[in-house]
Amino acid sequence: MLYHHEPIWLGDEVAGYVTSGSYGHSLGAAVGLGYVHMSLLPDFPELPGEFEIEVAGVRVPTEASIRPMYDPGGKRVRD
Repeated sequence: MLYHHEPIWLGDEVAGYVTSGSYGHSLGAAVGLGYVHMSLLPDFPELPGEFEIEVAGVRVPTEASIRPMYDPGGKRVRD
């Protein structure tokens, strides 16, 4: 479970921190919002896939996205 201020790792460097987190019932998993230092992302807007979030001292692989992960096209609202 994510709350806030968990470190976001990119390889062996702390790339940023989670600013808020909770359980995403639509996704069926924890969801966190955070910031990553742009100097570590030379290929922006393509995000590298090696992000990890440290939760209770354990690094957990994560999926990063700059787009909404649920209903990005707003189709549920229109149906």
